[in-house]
Amino acid sequence: MSSPAQRYAAARRRSAHPTLADFTAELGFSLDPFQVEACEALDEGSGVLVCAPTGAGKTVVGEFAIHKALAEGRKAFYTTPIKALSNQKYADLVERYGSAKVGLLTGDNAVNGDAPVVVMTTEVLRNMLYADSPAIAGLGYVVMDEVHYLADRFRGAVWEEVIIHLPQSVTLVSLSATVSNAEEFGDWLVTVRGHTKVVVSEVRPVPLWQHMLVGTRVFDLFSLRPSAHAGEHGELPRELSTRERGSSVVDPELVRYVREYERRIDSWGGGNGGRRDRDRDWHKPRYKPPSRPDVIGRLDRAGLLPAITFVFSRNGCDAAVGQCLRAGLGLTDERERAEIAAIIDERTGGLPEEDLHVLGFWEWREGLLAGLAAHHAGMVPAFKETVEECFVRGLVKAVFATETLALGINMPARSVVLERLVKWNGEAHVDVTPGEYTQLTGRAGRRGIDVEGHAVVVWAPGMDPSVVAGLASTRTFPLKSSFRPSYNMAVNLVSSFGRARARELLASSFAQFQADRSVVGLARAAARHEQDAERFAREMHSDHGDVGEYALLRRQIADREKELSRDSQAKRRIEAADALAALRPGDVIRVPSGRRQGLAVVLDPGVTDLADPRPLVLTEDKWAGRLGSADFPGPVTALARVKVPKHFNHRSPHARRDLAATLRNARVEHELGVRKTKHRSAAADDPVLADLRHALRAHPVHGLPDREERVRVAERWLRSVREADALQHKMTERTGSLTRQFDHTCDVLEELGYLVPEVAPLVPADTEVMGAEDDVPVVTDDGRRLSRIWSEADLLVAECLRAGVWKGLTAAELAAVTSTLVFEARRDTPGLAAIPAGKVAGAVAEMRRIRSRLQDVEHDHDVPVSRDLDLGFAWAAYRWADGQSLDRVLAGAEQAGTELSGGDFVRWSRQLIDLLDQLAKVAEDPVAKVARAAVDRVRRGVVAVAVGG
Repeated sequence: MSSPAQRYAAARRRSAHPTLADFTAELGFSLDPFQVEACEALDEGSGVLVCAPTGAGKTVVGEFAIHKALAEGRKAFYTTPIKALSNQKYADLVERYGSAKVGLLTGDNAVNGDAPVVVMTTEVLRNMLYADSPAIAGLGYVVMDEVHYLADRFRGAVWEEVIIHLPQSVTLVSLSATVSNAEEFGDWLVTVRGHTKVVVSEVRPVPLWQHMLVGTRVFDLFSLRPSAHAGEHGELPRELSTRERGSSVVDPELVRYVREYERRIDSWGGGNGGRRDRDRDWHKPRYKPPSRPDVIGRLDRAGLLPAITFVFSRNGCDAAVGQCLRAGLGLTDERERAEIAAIIDERTGGLPEEDLHVLGFWEWREGLLAGLAAHHAGMVPAFKETVEECFVRGLVKAVFATETLALGINMPARSVVLERLVKWNGEAHVDVTPGEYTQLTGRAGRRGIDVEGHAVVVWAPGMDPSVVAGLASTRTFPLKSSFRPSYNMAVNLVSSFGRARARELLASSFAQFQADRSVVGLARAAARHEQDAERFAREMHSDHGDVGEYALLRRQIADREKELSRDSQAKRRIEAADALAALRPGDVIRVPSGRRQGLAVVLDPGVTDLADPRPLVLTEDKWAGRLGSADFPGPVTALARVKVPKHFNHRSPHARRDLAATLRNARVEHELGVRKTKHRSAAADDPVLADLRHALRAHPVHGLPDREERVRVAERWLRSVREADALQHKMTERTGSLTRQFDHTCDVLEELGYLVPEVAPLVPADTEVMGAEDDVPVVTDDGRRLSRIWSEADLLVAECLRAGVWKGLTAAELAAVTSTLVFEARRDTPGLAAIPAGKVAGAVAEMRRIRSRLQDVEHDHDVPVSRDLDLGFAWAAYRWADGQSLDRVLAGAEQAGTELSGGDFVRWSRQLIDLLDQLAKVAEDPVAKVARAAVDRVRRGVVAVAVGG
């Protein structure tokens, strides 16, 4: 029961904020302090930025904005970064306000778009603003959910465009994950949107325990007491208080156990008493992590399901479900299985019968019925949505997911398991960042259901508990803008505001705001280096010559020597690579140094990369492996030849032994020594270096008795001067960097005819003309078409339309060629994927010629080059638009060099439909007509089910 003082304070709040009081009365639960603070600020007319952990209830503030808009008779837009989240939010709001008051606009779906409350993706709102849509009239509030997406390097600019272009009469509600620079982001919002209240909460609504699973034992990661580890059978510890769990002290028992465990692994040498057998491939038995069924079983016994296990691999997610099924793991009863079966039938009933097998439907269904599921981008949307619904309803108890699940979708669990702390980012294997760790583990603990959440990291050799503790205790990450002006953006800005005003708008972006703020720190650092340089200049002063000039001569000599050394090394590397490329099977060579020093016979030249051939060789001591130019400081020559048996198997110990014996018996010229070629130093013959050395010896400072002492001070002076100059250069680059990029982009568009500079009228020389200092370009017809093309390859699309590259293509052919503009392979590929011959190949060749010309123009104007074509989806798009079955399409894609899952295929088909739909609207016939036909042909079967949902 509340005290009289609390009841009085509540009464005052109700009288001051009656709209908020009405809203909270409908909720059925009390607001947390940060929610009250944000809602009251909103009720007082301020915009708000709310930063809080996952599951803390940020969206309540956005829902209050909607309530307030309806109470005031105004419109509210609720924007999300992904269509799935838009669909989810639409369903929530329809349940509260009814379908008549709520609409949905995602590009795929357009439902009741004139409703007073509309849920949409951020791109849809951006397009409405550029088009000056009448739907903006009467708009009072915009909620930007997951606003931290503006850091996304591909789509982040959209968020900044919306924030900048929204009418000032619109109140902005920004909802973000906890970021470490919330105040900086809030300061920017104030500059572009007016008064904005920043509300930050770092309190998780459900306390989170951090654990580490080492072998068969589970430890608390943080502890103030040595006794806080788990028991012998691995039961999860329960004795720490919430306060203690937040401690940053790593459990000392965990540290001791990990060290002992690693020693045991290192000492285990397998057979032969740990002795290596040089006649066979030998390695230490690999560490085996605890099996997935064991981990899930342990969590089940501890009452910690449902759980999400992050695997960071699509195949790994699917394999995990299979492992659990083979182990006989079942987590559901008869009633739950019946419910799951009903949901499966409802969600997947629209999938074509003939596609079920290729999609792995029956295996997927078997896992779901057992309470097990995978969740990743390789699954078709119908499968993912079924998993999400079953999980939220408590029917599926264990989900194995990639990190994409952590982004936006409402799927909280009681426990989260991280199998690894390294993931593939599309280019390399990288460590999980503190922000990513927080995002992933933030799924643990369901508000209103769980008293606490649990995060379990599975230990592996080399994993340091203190590093994991650092990830777990770093709760925030900085929000950095990824904004840069695209061609489409530039045309739209110039069309809407003119070039001068567009430059002002870009100067007000968060990207420029951050760049300008960083200049302040750079200026301070530059000033310190300049002061140091002045002090060193006084200390090194001499009446017998310029010490700084002498030090500069020394630096020039050292730089020249390094340059010559680099050139010489590069030349020797090229010579070594050329020599390696010339080797043939059977050539006997000498490895000059290192572990493989001695004679070796070439088994395979390995010339797959002329820049660095890597021949496969067998050495005298029976080692077989590849060497590279790094193993040879100079050119290698064939000293003799031996016969290598046909179909020689270098993995066979017997085969290696026989060939090594032949190698040792070979007569090799100069066998007992290494011929050494004397290389005359490049420095000895360099005239520039000779002149510098002569000038140094002739300099008056050279003869001073205290020369070295003065030169040491002069070197510090020189270092300070260079640091100050470098910082000044950085400041020049960052100040106005966005407007410079915009000007370069406009220059490209002017040269290509999308923008035309207006000719200023003739006026007397002494007459001032507004805007005369900045010619304002006008947008041509081609430019207006470009303004309606929303694609990473926007300018290339516009150029292809203008050149008529796609005229005369059928619907299937158009789908194939335009797929090269949207598809991106998951991993680096050689770009040699097969494509349909004939018109498709001809159109792609012409598109590549156009892109090459674009690159030349972009290079001339210092603009980042447009993306390359990716041919990996062309055959799949062609076959699907041609009416072929999903089975044949996926099998054909693999034959053409691209491996596609059902989910990949659906996702890229959606992207393709989006581009084709744009072409249907911006192109002229016959291309527009064919594009419409292509949309219909691609939107069928499993793709139609996905788009429709």
